Amino acid sequence: MIRRWWRVGQAGWPARFPVAQFPNAQLAVGLIGVLVGRLTDGRAHDDAVAVGYLGLGAWAADELLRGVNWFRRALGLAALVVLALRLASALHHG
Repeated sequence: MIRRWWRVGQAGWPARFPVAQFPNAQLAVGLIGVLVGRLTDGRAHDDAVAVGYLGLGAWAADELLRGVNWFRRALGLAALVVLALRLASALHHG
């Protein structure tokens, strides 16, 4: 059963129009970084959030440039826009 899910995850789901695909290292790093950032403060928070944003940015750029269909490319673009807005807001508020 685990092998079957691994194969499905590698190919994407659903097979005809993949909207999800696992594993994805950049997305995992991004999500873990953001999670650790929420659980910490000070320098550890700042470092974790930076790693999280870098991971999410790498994932989003990869999806935008190499996504397997229009949905995945649009998802990458939307994620990059959200990240850019959040970073701009953080820089503006200091």
